[in-house]
Amino acid sequence: MTPTRHKQAKDENFPVGLLTGKRLRPLVAAYYKVARQADDIADNPALSPDAKTAELDAAEAAFYGNYPQSERYSAMFELGKIFQEQNLDARLYTDLLTAFRRDAVNQKVEIWEQLLDYCRYSAAPVGRFMLAVHGESLSARPPADTLCAVLQIVNHLQDIKYDILSAGRVYLPEQMMAQYGITANDLCLSSCTPALKRLIGEICTRLRKMLDDASVLPAIVRSFRLKAELGVIFSLTNSMLKKIEKGDVLASEIKLSRWDWLKALVTGTLKGLFCSIRFSGRKYE
Repeated sequence: MTPTRHKQAKDENFPVGLLTGKRLRPLVAAYYKVARQADDIADNPALSPDAKTAELDAAEAAFYGNYPQSERYSAMFELGKIFQEQNLDARLYTDLLTAFRRDAVNQKVEIWEQLLDYCRYSAAPVGRFMLAVHGESLSARPPADTLCAVLQIVNHLQDIKYDILSAGRVYLPEQMMAQYGITANDLCLSSCTPALKRLIGEICTRLRKMLDDASVLPAIVRSFRLKAELGVIFSLTNSMLKKIEKGDVLASEIKLSRWDWLKALVTGTLKGLFCSIRFSGRKYE
């Protein structure tokens, strides 16, 4: 049986708030903690779909101030108070719960557009939250949404085998799988079939186009730290896409190396900071 994972911020490929200033770190940490707790509810193999949905409903109720008498929801209750104090849009949290409810019942992904819609709830709120707490313009949302969708789908590609073995969950669109003659059983094998490799290659091509579309983002945001963090994220994402295309997501865990991180922290930061001075629209390498 595949064990349930409980990721911390340090375990993520693209940690939220990597270069966030001291003033905002507690808020970002509180948001990440609550999002992770809700995600863990949706992934809990000991709960039925109905029980998961009920717990997610309780988490939302706690966020809005209807605090259940359970310590499990205290972080949601506290985050709700912070959102009110900071005048933040509640949807930056509650939209995440929409995605987790879909996960709780293993809602099928039939076409590519459905996967992007899932990302609109599972990933875009995180990017929008970061923009909001940094006081960024609404014009930054579209490229941020696109970038967050790329990051989410990259994680799906990495976790293809884990997701189906641990939760019977498949994020690859059924239409694309059928086009390549791939079944759910193929996702449980010890290595990728040629057809699965081709499908992953097509998805990576789509993600590179989306990443290129989102590359204007560092030039739009005003925060010095956020520009630098975005530069790092673009660099890490390109590195991960290369590893996924060259590697085998079923045979072994695809991970970023220390060199990938070092390169991203140096070159990604510089590109992120200087893109507003001279933005060429090129991809971050």
